[in-house]
Amino acid sequence: MHYAAFIGSRYIKSKKKRTISAITFIAIAGVALGVGALSSVMCISTGFQDEFIRKVLGVNAHVLVMKYGMEFHEYRDVMRTVERMSGVKAVEPFVIQEMMISKDTHSAGVLLKGVDPRRVGEVLDLPRHIVKGSVKGLRTTRDDKKRSGGTLPGIIIGATLAENLFAKVGDTVQITTPLIGLSSLGWSDGKEAPRYLKFKVTGIFYAGFLEYDTKLVFVDLFEAQRFFDQGDSVTGLELVVTDMHRAGEVAKRIEQRFAEGPYRTVDWEELNRPLFTALKTQKLAFVVLLSIIVGVAAFNIIATLVMMVFDKRREIAILKSMGASHAGILGIFLHAGTVVGIVGIAIGLVVGWSACWLLDRVGWPLDPEVYLIDHLPVTLDVMNFAASALVAFLICVIATVIPSITASMLRPVDGMRPE
Repeated sequence: MHYAAFIGSRYIKSKKKRTISAITFIAIAGVALGVGALSSVMCISTGFQDEFIRKVLGVNAHVLVMKYGMEFHEYRDVMRTVERMSGVKAVEPFVIQEMMISKDTHSAGVLLKGVDPRRVGEVLDLPRHIVKGSVKGLRTTRDDKKRSGGTLPGIIIGATLAENLFAKVGDTVQITTPLIGLSSLGWSDGKEAPRYLKFKVTGIFYAGFLEYDTKLVFVDLFEAQRFFDQGDSVTGLELVVTDMHRAGEVAKRIEQRFAEGPYRTVDWEELNRPLFTALKTQKLAFVVLLSIIVGVAAFNIIATLVMMVFDKRREIAILKSMGASHAGILGIFLHAGTVVGIVGIAIGLVVGWSACWLLDRVGWPLDPEVYLIDHLPVTLDVMNFAASALVAFLICVIATVIPSITASMLRPVDGMRPE
C-alpha cells in the first residue's frame, strides 16, 4: 500500500496521453467552480441572516413581556422582579399604537412607540442608529417648557420616512389617531373624533431596514400615555439579555415566574419566526442545489479515472503480476481521484474567499423596496468554507470509488490482451 500514493501521483502528472490531462484539468476546474459558488452562496445566505438579526435587534428587544387583553398598570412591579432575574441586563416599558403622521400635504401610516429616553439606550441600539439629532430631545422638562413658552414634545423618525415627508430635525409634524371615531357612517364630530398632537422632530435614525425606516417613530413614553389617554399603563415591557441566543430560555423562566398572572412572553426568534425560517429554508435549498452542481462536476473525475484505468491496463496487469493486491490497485486510483478533488477544492476555496472578500469590501447595492436592506450582506465565516470543503470532498471521494473498484478487479491477463 505504500506505493499507492507514489504511483497515483505519477499517473496524474503523466503526459503520455494529452486527452487525460485535459479531462483532469476540466475536472479540477469543475470542482473549483462548484466549491467557489457553494462557499460564496453560503457566506451570502449567512450574511442575510446575520444582517436581518442585527436590523431586527437594532430597534427591537430580545424579549417582550405583555399582558393578556388588560391594561398593564402594575408594570413597575413586574419590572423590578424581572430586573433581578439572572440573564437580564436591562428592562424598559413601552407603548405602541398605529398612527398617522403628516407634514404639510404629506402623510404616512406609522407605528408610534413610546419609550423611556433614560432607559432606551440600555435596551435598544436606537442611539447608535441616530444620524441626526439625539435621543435626549425626546423628553421635554418643565424648565424647557417655561424657557421656550411651551416646547413641543420630541419625536424621532426614520430616514426614509423623513425623506417621504420632506422633514428634517427641528420641523413640526402632526400625529393623528386614525381609528378613533371611525364608524360605518364616517367620522363622528363628537368627543370620539380623531385626536391629534404636534411633535417636533428631534432626531432621525437609519436602521438600514426599510420596514423600520419608513414605519417606526419614537416618542417619550409619558407623552404617548397622555396622547393615548390610557393613564399610567403600558403595552408591555421589553428587555435585553446577556446572551441573545438564550433569549427563549429567559422568556420561559419569566413566564414560569409569573405563571399565576395574565402575562405572556415573546422572544425575538419567535416574534420573527417566519422571516428567519424562510432564510434558513432558502439557505438549505441553495446548499442542496449547489451540492448537486459539485456532484455534476465530480462526474469529470469519474471520466478521468475511467480513461486512466483504460489507459493503464497494461501497467495494472504488470503490478498485479508482481504481487500487487486488489487493495493496492484500489488505493492508487483512489489517491489519484482524491488529489484531483483536493486540488479543485483548494482552488475553489480561494476563488470563493476572494469573491466574498471583494463583495464585502466593495459592496453590492440592493433595492431596499425589494430586499428590505440596501446592500448585499456577506459574512466571511470559516465554518461556511469548512462545510463547503467537506461536502465537496465527500462527493469527490464517492465519485472515485466506482472506477477505482473497476481498476482493482482487472485480471493480469486482461491487461495483456491487445486493444
